Amino acid sequence: MPIFLMFGKYSSEALKGVSAERTEKAVDLIKEHGGKVKSMYAVLGEHDLVLTIDFPDAEHAMAASVALRKLTRISFSTSPVVEVEKFDRLVAEAKKI
Repeated sequence: MPIFLMFGKYSSEALKGVSAERTEKAVDLIKEHGGKVKSMYAVLGEHDLVLTIDFPDAEHAMAASVALRKLTRISFSTSPVVEVEKFDRLVAEAKKI
């Protein structure tokens, strides 16, 4: 399954709802959209959260991102990722064109 990174940014409203129960609801919501959480981290800096999730495709990732925003009031930016080895192959193939 394709892997996606989700970067979350708390709003003031989102901070009020931080709890283990909300996190569990978020994980369940991701599963309802065909996703499987690989990792979840709270981080310092530009983002407050970073999640690594397997989704069947971009449409499922997008739907989950919007649904998470509605549930948590956390703004998410969602990006597909490619393993570096595959990226190297893609770049090598592109050079041939």
